[in-house]
Amino acid sequence: MTDRPRLSIGLPVHNGEEYLAESLDALLGQTYEDFELIVSDNASTDGTQDICRKYAAQDSRIRYLRLPRNIGATPNHNRVFAESRGELFKWASHDDLYARDLLRACVEALDERPDVILAHSGQAVIDADGRVKVPYAYGLATDSPRPPERFRSLLFEPGGDDFYGVMRADVLRRVKPMDSYHHADRTFVAEITLHGPFHQVPELLYFRRDHPTRAERANPSKRARCVNLDPRRAGPLHPTPRLLAEYVWGFASAIRRAPLSAADRRACYGHLAAWMTSRVRPGAGERVEDRAPVDPDRLAVRVDDLVAGREGRRA
Repeated sequence: MTDRPRLSIGLPVHNGEEYLAESLDALLGQTYEDFELIVSDNASTDGTQDICRKYAAQDSRIRYLRLPRNIGATPNHNRVFAESRGELFKWASHDDLYARDLLRACVEALDERPDVILAHSGQAVIDADGRVKVPYAYGLATDSPRPPERFRSLLFEPGGDDFYGVMRADVLRRVKPMDSYHHADRTFVAEITLHGPFHQVPELLYFRRDHPTRAERANPSKRARCVNLDPRRAGPLHPTPRLLAEYVWGFASAIRRAPLSAADRRACYGHLAAWMTSRVRPGAGERVEDRAPVDPDRLAVRVDDLVAGREGRRA
């Protein structure tokens, strides 16, 4: 590893022993190797620390950091970015899987397209065993040259985990750090889209795991999810109406901060107003992972053929 790797990967984790090793294998087995992997252990009480220390001893690209107390998922996500040194940055999840060519394809896409600020790939939702549950087509217009169109798409279209794409770190430093109100990750990505277009690599290379202990499943209420993001959200000062109001204000603030023309700013505010009206309609806020699952045996794509570390699982 070079003194300053080109790409930094930040992996925040809390009590992730069930899937962490699989994710580490998938990341360390990438065909693109010029990266550092910053793992920030948020005071885990299970076997996470042992797994991290074992892998760090085997691969010098890993920097293992451990927090003495649980600061919440959002501050931990922000921490791994603050610790990063590369010109490119990617967040990784301890329970997701990554095809061997994911990093290479995304870095090459950024090199070929100087105007693009984030590169991601086709993706699918997988189950606890790593079988494809819901493959889906990316329907967001984040590649549009027009900021209002990119913003409108982020508001209205379901799906898209652009948060886990490979980003230009200098752009990421120009946006407000991620917050911890309801769906703060969505407003965070929306602000990033106002700084430039995204590019999707037309290959299925990212697999987002949906399982019962996933944070959103384990914390079904808005309040519980926000407390998981930041323990300071607990208590009477953060009732659900406030969390929802901050969500809407997060979009409005992103528009205000972004480097937009007056016309584009007005268009974005117009899309936001239309979105707020649409939220009262039945079916608003569809989640891709809640769609009817497919039969994995009928798919041509096998996760075990694409992801490093899963070779022994092949039938």
